Amino acid sequence: MFPRILPVGDTALVVEFGERIDPEIHRQVLALAYALEREPFPGLRETVPTYRSLLVYYDPRQLLWDEARRQISGALEQCADIPLPEPKELEIPVAYGGEFGPDIGFVAAHNGLSEADVVRLHAGGTYTVYMLGFAPGFVYLGGLAEALATPRLPTPRPSVPAGSVGIAGLQTGIYGLSTPGGWQLIGRTPMPMLDLQRQPPTPLGPGDRVRFIPISAQEFAAWQRSDGAGSP
Repeated sequence: MFPRILPVGDTALVVEFGERIDPEIHRQVLALAYALEREPFPGLRETVPTYRSLLVYYDPRQLLWDEARRQISGALEQCADIPLPEPKELEIPVAYGGEFGPDIGFVAAHNGLSEADVVRLHAGGTYTVYMLGFAPGFVYLGGLAEALATPRLPTPRPSVPAGSVGIAGLQTGIYGLSTPGGWQLIGRTPMPMLDLQRQPPTPLGPGDRVRFIPISAQEFAAWQRSDGAGSP
């Protein structure tokens, strides 16, 4: 049944590897993306990894659906044995609770924890970047402790500050810019997650690893004053 290749209009296709969030499924997604990066076929425009699938954009002026599917099928046969590059590891400072994390009390109460427990458990994990979306710079992370799983807000906020760290179900994530959002906000990082003057514009990509480092409100302000040049 998997992997399966499905059309997405006349300029893209999607390769599905499974139906759940799973590290092995995601490794297969990254392996195909890496294989296509190493040996792109004529007309390949872009690949977009997700939790369980890879979206592949191609130029329909250079090849049609049947040829694109054939190229992907060939890459799938070769990518299983390709070693992936070592993931980048990034420590991200986070000020938890208070004005930075207005929902930390709800997350604690929902799970029968104290707010200090929420910080300890969240900062104690090592997370994998599964994908970037729904807005530029938003980072979806897997590896959240089950003890912190909390449903989304019943009604999304009209605006969530850039850098906010939230929880939705068994996921945690970081808002790259200020957007509407329905995740439970437990903290905020002063580290920019999106900088259009930088190449690449985001410090993280699929497959990278993240650890959160608790900081105080004073350290948050000092980091902002230094314009994110480094930890204060």
